[in-house]
Amino acid sequence: MKFIYALINMLAEMAPYLLLGFLVAGVLYAFVPGRFYRNHLSRPGAWAVIKAALIGVPLPLCSCGVLPTAVSLRRNGASRGAATSFLIATPQTGVDSIAATYSLLGPAFAVIRPVAALLTAFAGGMLVNREDKTLGACAADAEVDTIDAPASDTFGGKIRDALRYGFVEMIQNIGKWLIIGLVIAAAITVFVPDGFFTFFARYPLLSMIAVVIVAVPMYVCSTGSIPIALSLMLKGLSPGAAFVLLMAGPAANFASIIIVGKSLGKKAAGVYLGTIVAGAIAIGLCIDYLMPRSWFTMPLVEGESHCHLHVGLFAAICSAVLLILLVNAFIQKYLPKKTEEMENNQTVIVVKGMTCGHCKAMVEKNLSKLPGVESVSVDLASGKTSIQGHPDAAAVREVIDDLGFSIEK
Repeated sequence: MKFIYALINMLAEMAPYLLLGFLVAGVLYAFVPGRFYRNHLSRPGAWAVIKAALIGVPLPLCSCGVLPTAVSLRRNGASRGAATSFLIATPQTGVDSIAATYSLLGPAFAVIRPVAALLTAFAGGMLVNREDKTLGACAADAEVDTIDAPASDTFGGKIRDALRYGFVEMIQNIGKWLIIGLVIAAAITVFVPDGFFTFFARYPLLSMIAVVIVAVPMYVCSTGSIPIALSLMLKGLSPGAAFVLLMAGPAANFASIIIVGKSLGKKAAGVYLGTIVAGAIAIGLCIDYLMPRSWFTMPLVEGESHCHLHVGLFAAICSAVLLILLVNAFIQKYLPKKTEEMENNQTVIVVKGMTCGHCKAMVEKNLSKLPGVESVSVDLASGKTSIQGHPDAAAVREVIDDLGFSIEK
């Protein structure tokens, strides 16, 4: 029962803040036009790098969702530095994860996390710009629209878009990773002996290197990493090492590095990974050696009671709402849908590499723009993409490649 209690307690602590974060994410999506991001990042120089980081921090995109968006920015004139800055800042944090960080880890982590994302993104973008002798040049002539633009023009329509994106599509994107993070955190809290990481706590740099080795090949979203970081701190890991997990886990994984190298070049991919790792360790060391430990003890004191059930009425209501939204999102995402197939007017392909609702929306949106296409329907679970009409096969493949995905042969 202790495992169940720990799981429920962590969910209850995060639920109110997650719901608030999802709502803000939906408002940003519905009321801020996609061209705003492109117009402000399609400029050379340091100012574009700064704006890319500032725009990327609140955006609720995971590392897989941010990749086609950054590729689009690059193809539409953004400098490699600005695209790299956007890539580094966006997956590390977002309005949803900032709220959730505050709920479990306290105000110090909630403030330091977006500040660290800004600093590392600016450093990485400027390093890439320094190596780029053709600032502002487009990488290709093709234009791929990967920043969502809601179809509704009325206020009421935008409200519906905001609610659907925040409470359906966003939850589809990160729901699985949130649940995985909570389960891992509860398991660590219950089954790992207290003080298990005390040895590593005496050697912060060693513990941070170990965290990087584990975090880079592992994929965990910025929200899902929060309960894992808390549970590791409860078992003796230093706050600085836990912070390394919060930064490196969401932003640095093999899939992202490969696509960054393909889109922006090998040097940019090296800077991307190096900046994230070096920045995470540097700020982690500052946390352990230069900042008051009292800033980071609040979650440790509160976490001692995670093995005993204590949930208030408001938290219980928010948890129930969040669970209902999770179930609804998973049903819509994974439940097989009936499709009407017309034998002579439909092309069916399997697109590999899609991992979230954002990926699905981008494939549908961009394929729909091709001449001869009447409609597009994507089943995310299987990758099956049904294209109604008579599109050019080469054009379809080009769009899929430009988005960073591939077609199964």
